[in-house]
Amino acid sequence: QVQLVESGGGLVQSGGSLRLSCAASGSIFSFNTMGWYRQAPGKQRELVALITSGGYTNYASSVKGRFTISRDNAKNTVYLQMNSLKPEDTAVYYCYVPRESGRWPEYWGQGTQVTVSS
Repeated sequence: QVQLVESGGGLVQSGGSLRLSCAASGSIFSFNTMGWYRQAPGKQRELVALITSGGYTNYASSVKGRFTISRDNAKNTVYLQMNSLKPEDTAVYYCYVPRESGRWPEYWGQGTQVTVSS
């Protein structure tokens, strides 16, 4: 059974930093794409960032320049370095692996809370 386990969330002041980690366990596959979504109360879940095994990255415009996604391919682990945090970054952050047909289904982590106070 594959599990995605996030860690690193917490409460920080505006302008502060956090580093989120997501470790995938229980899979014989090395996931091609891994990423992060977030969901704030009353809002839809939104994409934050994606990264491929080849290092291609994609960011939401709201976080570009402040957040950096990275990964350790050998460990199927993805990170999200969040700098210059703003109150509007407050959300539950979810680790995500998209489905690869015939190889693995979509996976989601349990989520980790990030709260940014003004």
